Amino acid sequence: MILLTIYSGVWMPDLYQQIEAAILTSDARHKCALTVQLDDQWKQGLLNRSAGSAILPIDDPGRPQQPELVDPRKLERRSVATEHGRVCLLHAFAHIEFNAINIALDAAYRFREMPPRFVSDWLLVASEEARHFQLLEDELRRRESFYGAHQAHRGLWDMVCQTRDDVLHRMALVPRVMEARGLDVTPGMMAKFTQVEDQAAVEILQVIYRDEVGHVRIGNYWYQQLCEQQGLDASKTFRELIELYMGGKLRGPLNRSARLEAGFKAAELNALEQGLL
Repeated sequence: MILLTIYSGVWMPDLYQQIEAAILTSDARHKCALTVQLDDQWKQGLLNRSAGSAILPIDDPGRPQQPELVDPRKLERRSVATEHGRVCLLHAFAHIEFNAINIALDAAYRFREMPPRFVSDWLLVASEEARHFQLLEDELRRRESFYGAHQAHRGLWDMVCQTRDDVLHRMALVPRVMEARGLDVTPGMMAKFTQVEDQAAVEILQVIYRDEVGHVRIGNYWYQQLCEQQGLDASKTFRELIELYMGGKLRGPLNRSARLEAGFKAAELNALEQGLL
C-alpha cells in the first residue's frame, strides 16, 4: 500500500514509504529503477516527508536469491590473470555497489531527525550507486555472466545494522571506513586491469572511483556537523568508535590524496596511519 498525503492541495506519496519499498525490493534492476526515480521525485518536490510511518529495523534488505552469501574467508580467489578471475572481481564490485544502494537509502530512511539536505545527499548517493551497479551488471552480461553467478558476503550490511540507532556512528563507520576503504584499494585494482589491457573494466572503475570521493565527502560533512552539534572532538571520537566497533583496527595503506579530497584532515590521517594493520 502506498501512503498518500495532502500537501498544498495535492496528493503526494510519502517519502519514507517509497524508500522502504525500494530497500525491500529484491529484484536488482527494479531496485535501481526505483532508486533513480526516488532521487528525481525528491528533487522535483513530489514526495511528502511529514508522514509518520513506522521505521522498520530491516535486518535483511531485499536482494535476489543469488548470490549465495558466505563467510568472506570462503570466497574463491580472484585474479586478473584469467578472464574468470576478472569476472569474479567485477562481480565482487557489483556486490559492493548493490549493497551501497541499500546502505544509502537506509541512511535517508532511518535518520528522520536530520535536515532535508541529508535526505538529498543520500538519495543522490543511492542513485549514483544504482548507476554503478548497472554499469557492472551490464559488463558482466557482456562477459556471459551476471550478478549472482558467484558467492559473496554480507559484511557490509552488518555494519549498517550495528549503527542503525545512532546517525553519528553511521556517518563515522560507513562512509568514513567502509566507503573510504574503496578509495584506498580501487586505484590498485585499476592498475591491475590496465596491466592486462582490460580497458572496459578500467573505465567502469574510474567512474566508481570518481563518484566515491564525493560519497565519502558527504559522509565526512555530516560526521563533522554532528560532532560540532554534540560538542565532540571529531578525530578523538572517530578513534574511539573504531576501537568500539572494530577493535581499533583499520586496514592500510591509506590513499591520502583521495581521502584529503574527500574531506579528511591531514592531521587525522597521520594519526590513523600510526595504527594501521
